[in-house]
Amino acid sequence: MGHAGAAAAAVRYLGPGPVEPLPRPELRCVRADERAPVEPQEFRRVLGSFASGVTVITAPATAGEQGPAGFACQSFASLSLEPPLVCFMVGRTSTTWPRIARAGVFCVNVLSAGQGELCRAFAVSGADKFAGVAHDPAPVSASPRLTGAAAWIDCTVHAVHTGGDHLIVVGRVDALGTAEEPGDPLLFHRGRFGRLA
Repeated sequence: MGHAGAAAAAVRYLGPGPVEPLPRPELRCVRADERAPVEPQEFRRVLGSFASGVTVITAPATAGEQGPAGFACQSFASLSLEPPLVCFMVGRTSTTWPRIARAGVFCVNVLSAGQGELCRAFAVSGADKFAGVAHDPAPVSASPRLTGAAAWIDCTVHAVHTGGDHLIVVGRVDALGTAEEPGDPLLFHRGRFGRLA
């Protein structure tokens, strides 16, 4: 598909006006008169038992934007070795995702154990998330690489798939690296930050 085609596909639902969230998909396995197979609260509680790393996904500003884009993301994974692909999941109603999609590139910043407050700053909506945050441009995409991150992965948007109320974004890895002295990663488990014992 190529860089331009993937970026175009990523923003196919964006019109020229304000960004409207995609409609909530219907669950095909459940009719309107049936109860969902699991309650959302129970789903969240049980899945919270799975410890995950924490990342911040960033992208450079595009024409007409004031600054770079970024959001905290724990739904990140390695996907393929050949070709090198990674993926992250983002809510379909995210206001940051359309900016990343328009850029067509992104950088995954794997947060280190001491960056809990940084994660919280990128988890809020509507604020200048980069205020006072040290970063430099990733070598290929020029997306912000956050200072102090344990690792960074510089990517081009490769594909975007729907996954219920989220989008599954696949990135082709163009460059990557770790901190000179990588420490422990920031972990998230049962609604709290943690670190390796």
